[in-house]
Amino acid sequence: MSALHTSACIYRPMTQADLPAAHGLSSQLDWPHRLEDWGLLHRVFKGFVATVDDRLIGTAFACPQGNFATIGLVVVNPDFQGQGIGRLLMELALDACQPGTPILNASVAGAPLYLSQGFVEFGTIEQRQGLARAVALEPLAEDEHLRALCEQDQVRQLALANAGSGLDRSALFAQLHDTIEHTAGIETDGQLQAFALLRRAGRGHCIGPVIAQNTRQARHLITTLLAQIPNQFVRIDVPMDSGLCEWLTLAGLEPVDRVTQMALGSPPQPNPLVRQFALVSQAIG
Repeated sequence: MSALHTSACIYRPMTQADLPAAHGLSSQLDWPHRLEDWGLLHRVFKGFVATVDDRLIGTAFACPQGNFATIGLVVVNPDFQGQGIGRLLMELALDACQPGTPILNASVAGAPLYLSQGFVEFGTIEQRQGLARAVALEPLAEDEHLRALCEQDQVRQLALANAGSGLDRSALFAQLHDTIEHTAGIETDGQLQAFALLRRAGRGHCIGPVIAQNTRQARHLITTLLAQIPNQFVRIDVPMDSGLCEWLTLAGLEPVDRVTQMALGSPPQPNPLVRQFALVSQAIG
């Protein structure tokens, strides 16, 4: 798209040069994103900015993932809120989602805007964070084996990620591998069945995604990764119905926020044999 002028505000695609200003905007709102986190989103997403007199005052992202596209980081400087800037940024992101079905994770403040645009709710995500605490390692089944992931696992890892989320994670995982610090996988009869990733992000570390066949596997994977960063800050975003919420409190990860999963159409349909127990991030899904 070319730059769109509305009154004194200009809307255009985000460039690499915009990242420091975008990071400054999120810092102003006390959001935890690092400049490196913005860089990852810029590489994976289609980003848009709103500027006034060459000052960046708003952002929005759309990330095509197969038949769906996630929308995230729709942010407007508080001094410019209430002027319809967020709605126009959102419209640009929606256009960039086509032909995929748009999905997003809505805050309490953002939900009314998305409901007015026809989005429907399909789940709730709880944000948990704190200092990693050692918890007992839940035993695996006799035929299950825990190990770190290797490069040869990438094809199977992507297949599990796609099945667990109902999204096509190909473009995302091509960029995600360079951000990973620790991995944990569970295999049966030599085939990977579940995995979890620990990444540097935000104020410390992030665990996600966590893809597993059941809650027992998910707990084992998360416990394994937490043991890598004792007493360090970590965040994880989990579905409210994952069976993990109360258990995460034992690991020192307290609830700090909830967001609503929304879709502008039918939501993703994960494979019933595997599940995403933790998101990559709220912006990415």
